[in-house]
Amino acid sequence: MPFIEKKAMESGEPLPGWVGHFCQSPEMSFVQYEIEPGSAIHEHHHDNEEVWIVISGRLEVTVAGEARVADAGDVVVVPRNAPHFARAITQARAIVVDHPARDGLPGGKSRK
Repeated sequence: MPFIEKKAMESGEPLPGWVGHFCQSPEMSFVQYEIEPGSAIHEHHHDNEEVWIVISGRLEVTVAGEARVADAGDVVVVPRNAPHFARAITQARAIVVDHPARDGLPGGKSRK
């Protein structure tokens, strides 16, 4: 498993405007998102720490009530159980990593 080709990843659009390519290692979940302007992920929380790496474009991300604009190259760290949401200001690309691996994401196995 040291190499995972993009063509082997499960792809999907879990929310309108959020096209993802999903994979997991034994301990982490990874998503490469391509995000349409104005598309948003609703506020939610989960038991996993989550790290967002903005590859291109601009995202407005709110973590535990603090809103910031994240530009290409910026990193957002979401602590476990912190409420968070995001909205694309422009066309954007981001990599999102969860630790430990999240249950129920495409491209992974249920850890229950």
